[in-house]
Amino acid sequence: MSYKAPVKDMLFAMEHLARIDQVAQIPGFEEAGLETAQAVLEECARFNEEVVAPLNVVGDLQPSTWKDGQVSTTAGFKEAFAQYVQGGWQGLQHPVDAGGQGLPKTIGAACVEMLNSANMSFALCPLLTDGAIEALLTAGSDALKTTYLDKLVSGQWTGTMNLTEPQAGSDLALVRTRAERQGDGSYKVFGTKIFITYGEHDMAENIVHLVLARVAGAPEGVKGISLFVVPKFLVNADGTLGARNDVHCVSIEHKLGIKASPTCVLQYGDHGGATGFLVGEENRGLEYMFIMMNAARYAVGLQGVAIAERAYQQAAAFAKDRVQSRPVDGSVAGSATIIHHPDVRRMLMTMRAYTEGCRAMALTAAAAFDAAHAHPDAQVRQDNQAFYEFMVPLIKGYSTEMSQEVTSLGVQVHGGMGFIEETGAAQHYRDAKILTIYEGTTAIQANDLVGRKTARDGGQAARGIASQIEQTEQALKAGSSAAAQAFARALAQARQDFLAVVDYVVAGSKTAPNDVFAASVPYLMLAGNLVAGWQMGRALLAAEQQLSQGAGDQAFLEAKVTTAHFYATHILVKTSALREEVLHGAAPVMALPQDSF
Repeated sequence: MSYKAPVKDMLFAMEHLARIDQVAQIPGFEEAGLETAQAVLEECARFNEEVVAPLNVVGDLQPSTWKDGQVSTTAGFKEAFAQYVQGGWQGLQHPVDAGGQGLPKTIGAACVEMLNSANMSFALCPLLTDGAIEALLTAGSDALKTTYLDKLVSGQWTGTMNLTEPQAGSDLALVRTRAERQGDGSYKVFGTKIFITYGEHDMAENIVHLVLARVAGAPEGVKGISLFVVPKFLVNADGTLGARNDVHCVSIEHKLGIKASPTCVLQYGDHGGATGFLVGEENRGLEYMFIMMNAARYAVGLQGVAIAERAYQQAAAFAKDRVQSRPVDGSVAGSATIIHHPDVRRMLMTMRAYTEGCRAMALTAAAAFDAAHAHPDAQVRQDNQAFYEFMVPLIKGYSTEMSQEVTSLGVQVHGGMGFIEETGAAQHYRDAKILTIYEGTTAIQANDLVGRKTARDGGQAARGIASQIEQTEQALKAGSSAAAQAFARALAQARQDFLAVVDYVVAGSKTAPNDVFAASVPYLMLAGNLVAGWQMGRALLAAEQQLSQGAGDQAFLEAKVTTAHFYATHILVKTSALREEVLHGAAPVMALPQDSF
């Protein structure tokens, strides 16, 4: 089934929720208003619909292959990536002085969603390169930037993140890869890294690995980890490629989904040591890597939105075509297309509402990122940074868990045909599963939400967001429609559920940590549901205002109101059950003796 980018919904969210008009008032973004956004999104949609999306099924059926240390990507990927690079898409939201186009994340995020909807396996290569660029921009020396940055920003070279080792998954304190100082200021790197996305491929002439390793004499644990640039090919002084470095792909994984994306085992230093270059200072590697991880976590949240959108589009198209059974209301005499059936409508509305809510949440957070990094007022930067940081675990955690439900519903809408690979619904379901795992599992996002984002400041940021939500409640209460009134009631209850949980987390994070962290994922799901719902409430208000003025696409606006109404009555109401789970469900979690499992 072909993919059609939801440009209209993206632009609506940008204009009315992310307030791109305000982003365009920030110095450096003056030309990046709604008109620019529309032009960029329409061209991005064309590229992804015509070039990238047709390769999605091909990649699932004909994955990347490994032979004698070389990885060959799916037929067509190399050519599509060349067009991606030629179009300047890799540098879309990176600084102009680094060779990028300098557009705000608010626009870039929508393009990232499109690329991932079109083909998630393909999109993973530029996603990791974005993270490498962010790390070098933040902590790289002038020499490293001069050597690597413009090639990464252009897409001529690609980047990777090398964290995981066979014995060190989420616990990076166990990293054993070592780095030995050399007389010329470089290092020799030795070790094994696993799960390295696009760690080897044939789409770019060089691959720039960012690698966590320990220097001899470094402190134990995470405080002794450093970050290194280790290129596949060394770079000569004039910028040309030199000798092959001592880093090699020894195998790739066979996976449940995202099969076209090569997930590599990389071996460093089997032939004398891989040459690496320190990023920043020794023993601060985890700090720098978190820059990459935060960028990647946000992007993975967008992947959740993207795969949900793709699954929804396919399910809706199937439901309008598949004929099965007579409607219960007798509106059709014989068998009808399944979109007539109430439960199919419920599933499709659930898919649509989740996807639109999470997209709105992500784009609103992107606008906060832009203000946090570029606004001239220091207080505005600080406030937006706090908001964005609170949003990241919600976007990553809630949006990816949401994608599990949406892609599962996509299979269900297809019925038995969804269980058959040829329909394509199963691929979305399989591809989505990794999203709750890589760049930190949902529990890791939830632990971050509990520890760094709630308990650390005594709930200040969380309560500040609740105050903003209350303002939206008041605006909804002032509305005259049944949808606005229903949303106001549901949003008020969800906000109260959230505040009760925030109080619980703040009070118990030190005195009863097992109880609080046993409920960390339910807390994240409650918070994500609330914030996505808040954005849907704002969307409802904006849509009703336009309808009252006779402006815009009336059918689109009416659908937006209906979708928001559905979110309020079917999704937002789930926060009360999550509140009960957090406040009263801790005891049984840890009560059963280990031997009883």
